[in-house]
Amino acid sequence: MNMNFKCKLPIPAEVKSEYPVSEELGKVIAERNEKIAEIIRGDNDSLLLIIGPCSADNEDSVIDYICRLREVQEKVNDKIFIVPRIYTNKPRTTGKGYKGMLHQPDPSQKPDMYKGIVAIRKMHLRAIQETGFTCADEMLYPENHRYLNDLLGYVAVGARSVENQQHRLTASGLNVPVGMKNPVSGSIPVLMNSIEAAQSGHTFLYRGWEVVTEGNPLAHAILRGYENHHSQSMPNYHYENLQLLDQFYEAKGFSNPAAIIDTNHCNSGKRPFEQPRIVNEVLSSRRYDEKIRKLVKGFMIESYIEDGNQSVDEHVYGKSITDPCIGWEKTEKMIFDIAEKL
Repeated sequence: MNMNFKCKLPIPAEVKSEYPVSEELGKVIAERNEKIAEIIRGDNDSLLLIIGPCSADNEDSVIDYICRLREVQEKVNDKIFIVPRIYTNKPRTTGKGYKGMLHQPDPSQKPDMYKGIVAIRKMHLRAIQETGFTCADEMLYPENHRYLNDLLGYVAVGARSVENQQHRLTASGLNVPVGMKNPVSGSIPVLMNSIEAAQSGHTFLYRGWEVVTEGNPLAHAILRGYENHHSQSMPNYHYENLQLLDQFYEAKGFSNPAAIIDTNHCNSGKRPFEQPRIVNEVLSSRRYDEKIRKLVKGFMIESYIEDGNQSVDEHVYGKSITDPCIGWEKTEKMIFDIAEKL
């Protein structure tokens, strides 16, 4: 094999024992995660807001951002339930570039996977300890999920991963909501297949074990737009797109039909300042059609302290080093505007 086996990494149980969850913190996690599940099931009418940086690149600025969200959450408690994004793995279309804190806890240094594993667990733990927020992360590598599985409130499977068998089967064994993004092609039938796989039970190989899952009834759709044959961004958040998704859900008869609208990526053409406009359009569709109101449970938004993005070597505090985000002032205004319209 053309691989250099650098070092053997600790198993998740070892890392968890070194950086454990206290009994008190475990209760906080369980209570929050049940509320997130209630929203996906339709037992709670709060709007889910999964919001934060494109990629969590610096612990201090990420925690600073989440602390700001905590203050806003207290003001919109009756209408909005915030789940911060702490995305520690960054998918790369060609495999090149910064791959997230799991690979590089310091983006200016060489990859170090052990330091990365410790860094992402400590950051998720710190977020819960300092703000009471359980957060969302992307399951880019299914075999690494257990380093964080006891801390997360929400898991996303990305557009490039959603057609992968191992991602679908692993999602079937998680006990928190898993959002399955539509594939890059935009195919809704493929998206439905991924949700069906995640909601079904399976027997498969995972981390050297034969495992059996019962299925995850909280697996659901994330609409993030798609690319046409000319690599142009095409949105799928419009009223007609939501109607179509609802029809597919009805035909399939899945448990807990739900959709989260990703307001960036191909829905915005990676123009982050379009996100508030997209949110407003979807909120209008929810007000117009009761079926869409029940279907659309919330939004996924890319936001950080500063507007835009930067290169890795610029070192502007709270500014994305991957996809551009909307800054804090626009974020705060948008959240309060959403609350007023609900």
